[in-house]
Amino acid sequence: MFENQSLDDALFRDCTMTRTRFDDVRLADARFENVDLQRVHLRNVNLTDGSIEDADISGLKIMGHDVSDLIRQQRNDLPSVGTNNSSDGMAVEPQLYVGDLDRSCEFYCSKLGFHIAFSYGEPPFYAQVVRGGWRLNLRVVHGPVFDGGFRDREADALSATLTIGDARPVFREWQEAEVDFHQPLKEEPWGAIGFILRDPDGNLIAVAGRPAEAGL
Repeated sequence: MFENQSLDDALFRDCTMTRTRFDDVRLADARFENVDLQRVHLRNVNLTDGSIEDADISGLKIMGHDVSDLIRQQRNDLPSVGTNNSSDGMAVEPQLYVGDLDRSCEFYCSKLGFHIAFSYGEPPFYAQVVRGGWRLNLRVVHGPVFDGGFRDREADALSATLTIGDARPVFREWQEAEVDFHQPLKEEPWGAIGFILRDPDGNLIAVAGRPAEAGL
């Protein structure tokens, strides 16, 4: 139905992707191959209350980014990158203050491999980006994210910490993406191996892996 089409500026509300249902439209046996959903606002999207059945999701893109793997994770085809696997549903979602939402979403998606879960506002001022179990909320502020002397006083102050079993593959991936690192990959005195990156607004994000038996 949508094969090889580009759906620009689409707005889906109350979108439940159980049996590939968009809003009130069922797409049984639909093929999503090579569909590029540009500038899509997804609201109340549910990817967990049922599997996406009878659909080919290869090449499905949202905001120009392939979300096939994200959907397959919800179908339990792939493991989650992060560690929010608590059976009681508890999770932590850090909120980062940003000056330009489009710029930040582009950074987290294009550079770091996140996907946009939702954006809110007209124009958007709030969004959530997701990669596996990692979820970051981006909130626009008007004015500097940090005052002029903050980094001079608190050079290593973190905005968020992301945990993972082994931080080394992610570090190499983001090295290739030419991410700005505040601290390169290193082993800490307590044994954890991780690194710290800097986003376009100066937020410092630590990625902390469990101690490894082998060296760097």
